[in-house]
Amino acid sequence: MKKKVILSVTNDLYTDPRVDKVCRSLLSFGFEVLLIGRKYTDSPTLPSRPYPCKRMRLLFRKGPCFYAEYNLRLFFYLLFLKSDILVANDLDTLLPNLLVSKLKKKKLVYDAHEYFCGLAEIEDRRFVKACWLSIEKICFPRLKHIITVCQSIAELYEEQYKIPVKIVRNIPLSSHPPLTETKQSLHLPEDKTIIILQGNAIHFNRGGEELIEAMPLVDKAFLLIIGAGNAISYLKQRVNELQIENKVNFLDRMSADKLYNYTYLSDIGITFDKDISLNHRFSLPNKLFEYIQAETPFITTDLPERRRIIENYQVGKIISDLKPETIANAINEWIEHKDEYIKYKENCTKANRLLTWENEEKILKELYLKL
Repeated sequence: MKKKVILSVTNDLYTDPRVDKVCRSLLSFGFEVLLIGRKYTDSPTLPSRPYPCKRMRLLFRKGPCFYAEYNLRLFFYLLFLKSDILVANDLDTLLPNLLVSKLKKKKLVYDAHEYFCGLAEIEDRRFVKACWLSIEKICFPRLKHIITVCQSIAELYEEQYKIPVKIVRNIPLSSHPPLTETKQSLHLPEDKTIIILQGNAIHFNRGGEELIEAMPLVDKAFLLIIGAGNAISYLKQRVNELQIENKVNFLDRMSADKLYNYTYLSDIGITFDKDISLNHRFSLPNKLFEYIQAETPFITTDLPERRRIIENYQVGKIISDLKPETIANAINEWIEHKDEYIKYKENCTKANRLLTWENEEKILKELYLKL
């Protein structure tokens, strides 16, 4: 009989490529899989997947009441479900998973997608941060199997808790989604350089604000901002105030297949997180690897994990600060010097043969088949 793995997250599952890839990998290893998340009133319908998903409808959307409700409901849901292995994705699902694993004597894997207690959102909220730190300090000494997304976070946890941490980066599959669109069909200008900023967390302090301010200084370019986040309204406002509506277009979050078409047809990717918290400093976003897979060189801020990728593969450019002039100069250099730009694009082609989920999942396979 197949062992059953139950994975839980606090998002609505629609745009979480890492968890989807993990589920598909577990299926290929011979496990039965169930994925648990939440459902907003405006959550899109999930595309067909080869494993079942459970999305819980909750009374609260965010804040302490949401976390309390979700964790309580998750605890009782897991308690009465048959399972062999539980997987907690991030700290906000760890406590109920740990309690159930102890009560039912089940194996537990913790997958840290980010350094949760270093999130910018809780950096200045002492009580909230103290609560999450308490949960972390209670749970971590009781964990045996921890995975995270990059070397910096792994080293931080190993130093804090003296526990080995495996690294499985959030890299796309080697087989990319089908290219079904053209610039014409997506209404993208064919005579301009297409710049793309995409992601599920287009929030403040991730460089979107400075990118907008730089656009009046960039010639022959068109900016696509695709995704959702708390900075979107402000960015739209600044576009209107700067009167650059003809140079910027906003699109809502979309399926991975559709997003790939926009990314592939873009010329320059952007990932501008600021060093305002430990989580920002150590971030290695999925979008970076999506740019590489789509052969779209990117410009990024100077953070350790991004520098590591750029030094190893020469697939992008690091800028020293986020002044609009600095951003504009970096973009204009690639627009004006095509030979230099083409070298970065060729390096993306080489790198995407090496940076694949199939290589990352070997670490998962070794871990899960021993449980």
